[in-house]
Amino acid sequence: GINAEYGADIVKEAMRLATTMAQDRLAGRGGSSGGGGGGGGGSKKGNPADVVELTSSIFDKEVLDSKDMWLVEFYAPWCGHCKKLAPEWASAASSLKGKVKLGAVDATQFPDLAGRYQVKGYPTIKYFPAGAKLDAEEYGGGRTADDIVAWAEEKFEQFAEPPEIRELLNDAVFAEECREKSICIISILPDILDTGAKGRNEYLDTIKAIGDKYKKRKFGWVWSFAGEQDKLQAALEMGGAGYPALVALNIKKNAVLHHRSGFSKDSINEFLQYVIAGRIAPSVLRSDVPKLRKAAKWDGLDGQMPEEEDYSDLDDMELDDLETAKNRAVSTLL
Repeated sequence: GINAEYGADIVKEAMRLATTMAQDRLAGRGGSSGGGGGGGGGSKKGNPADVVELTSSIFDKEVLDSKDMWLVEFYAPWCGHCKKLAPEWASAASSLKGKVKLGAVDATQFPDLAGRYQVKGYPTIKYFPAGAKLDAEEYGGGRTADDIVAWAEEKFEQFAEPPEIRELLNDAVFAEECREKSICIISILPDILDTGAKGRNEYLDTIKAIGDKYKKRKFGWVWSFAGEQDKLQAALEMGGAGYPALVALNIKKNAVLHHRSGFSKDSINEFLQYVIAGRIAPSVLRSDVPKLRKAAKWDGLDGQMPEEEDYSDLDDMELDDLETAKNRAVSTLL
């Protein structure tokens, strides 16, 4: 009985120490490490909590079943190179938050995961692409935070889905795309009667292509057409030079930048390059952006001219009445 209790205490203490070591390792602690190389330099402050500590029980759900892109480090708590990598990994996780997820697996605690991905040394970093994940791929970048971020962002830009170009149907869309994001790109297209479905879709294809090019920027992308959200157009001073019109809006800074050239991929790309570089002076919004009204979703069809009232069905009785009234008027004058 005593030996069993003693053994249980040893196991409990060992688990406590392993957990503490894992937490210390994620925080970049653990004292000096033997062995050189593997990382170092370029370290920035990061939040260790942004690194997801992965276990056998949650790995498939968190990583394989998700649509997110993941970088996963397999480490051992006693590994010197792992301790050097820890603060860089945490810094990269903080920088990439919202784009790429970074995880860590203690291979000494979860050898099944290490075996599944042929981990033979520490630290080993595996890359899991966004979307469907058939298997892990090798990470080919450096070990500093800057290197990790640069490698991950290149992959993210390569494979990330393009942003949705949303029609401004209500205030909720505007809130999600413009109030909650640093910058949103607003396009006001001509009326459907002026372009037809073909012309409107060509404009939307242009916006989609630019959205794809700038997808790593996490801009909001919205559109409407002339007069549909007239109060918004007035607040942003859009449409004075005709349609289509496009602006970049930073509502948190109360600033709007107007695109004043043609509505082509090249001209909009040049405009956004200037916006990002700060080479265009913004205009200050003169009034608060009003709440948007609810609008009907475009059905994808050509517009229809409003029907004019048809007066051709006047019956004979009405015509007779008109003739009688005319004769009375003439006789009165005589």
